[in-house]
Amino acid sequence: MLTVRGALRVLTCTGDSSHDGPAGEDAPADLVCGDDGRFVDAAAAPGGEVLDATGCVVTPGLVNAHHHLLQTAFRTLPGTRGVPMSQWLPTMAAGYAAVGVDPELVHAAASAGLAEALLCGVTTVADHHLTWPAHLPDDGLGIARATVEAAARTGARLVFVRGTARDDPEDAASSAAAVAGLVPHGGTSDDGMLQVAVGPAGVHSDSEQTFRLLGEVARAHGLRRRTQANEQVDVAVAAARYGRRPLELLEEWGWLAPDVTLAHLCGVTPDEIDRVASAGASATHAPGCDLPMGWGVAPMAALADAGVPVGLGTSGGGSNDAGHLLADARLAMQVAPLVGRPVAAREVLAWATRGSADGLGRPDLGRLEPGGRADLVCWDVTGVADVGVADPVAGLLWASPGRRPRHVVVGGRVVVRDGVLQTRDEQEVVRTLTDLLAERR
Repeated sequence: MLTVRGALRVLTCTGDSSHDGPAGEDAPADLVCGDDGRFVDAAAAPGGEVLDATGCVVTPGLVNAHHHLLQTAFRTLPGTRGVPMSQWLPTMAAGYAAVGVDPELVHAAASAGLAEALLCGVTTVADHHLTWPAHLPDDGLGIARATVEAAARTGARLVFVRGTARDDPEDAASSAAAVAGLVPHGGTSDDGMLQVAVGPAGVHSDSEQTFRLLGEVARAHGLRRRTQANEQVDVAVAAARYGRRPLELLEEWGWLAPDVTLAHLCGVTPDEIDRVASAGASATHAPGCDLPMGWGVAPMAALADAGVPVGLGTSGGGSNDAGHLLADARLAMQVAPLVGRPVAAREVLAWATRGSADGLGRPDLGRLEPGGRADLVCWDVTGVADVGVADPVAGLLWASPGRRPRHVVVGGRVVVRDGVLQTRDEQEVVRTLTDLLAERR
């Protein structure tokens, strides 16, 4: 039993978050994490360990709904910054080939990416893994298990998305079915720490057959589906190859549906927004990737206003060198008026928590409420960066763009205490990946 006590504000993300004034849901109260890793009613809870949240705003654990953890090993790779996506993709592929993608590298990169996530207040990471060796004698289970083990050792929740990018459709489907066997039917482990999904990279890289076969795997195993749509190269290739827009193809191929989440969605038109909303699909915004690379901007406020569940992701280190979802939430808030309307800090915080969780089909995450998974973050707002801030909840985004949390709790377990990772030696994680890359490059 763990009780979080003394918070200045508690943002539950269970109600309306479309405003930037103090709200009833922000009232300070004890939060109690039960022995089963879920929140329990504080009034009925017995005593236990107390985690001091004095001077903190407490939020649900952030949910990074779109990451590529492998790319943690390929940050600021020469030739990958400020270039067209058609140039970025082969440059990244050459970088992967030079180092060699295998379970050892995947484990080291995922360990670093997940450690960074926890230290930035992210408790759940959806890893869309797209890069697979040409020959997979074990159906890719070695790579999947390497990522799963990294998450288990680090203490983060993981959504492992068996992706594909130009892989043989039959091989990708066989591998996806094997990876689905890592969890029960329905795609999520009993403790909620591991979820499996499937997802082609997009219509620019994968054929209708790939989408169809991975869709069949998803139906057979009760998995959610994810893909990327409407980034720069996606639009260009869809027009050149099919004479269509990406979302037209996805609808035709059966990939606009309530179990599908679409990442990026740069520059979608009003008609396309209506199409996504009518289909019941959800959206994930990755501004820290798309904006600095010049690949487009997603009109997330318009999508949200149309009723589309909206979440946030960082994408990978190959295009966004930080896994700092709160910083990207700040960017999403700042850029929103350029592609629609201003958005309130609470609204964007809801995207980074409840919205991202909903896109994963996980109503047990992203909220502070009895019965939900006991994931939370204590953000210290007593420093000089927050002095003079009238509303400390809004200040989480408006002030201190590099903010890191004091404490992070996942499933009732303290994984970051006083800014220090408790589950792994941070420097050992750094050394392992650094030494491995030095050996291979």
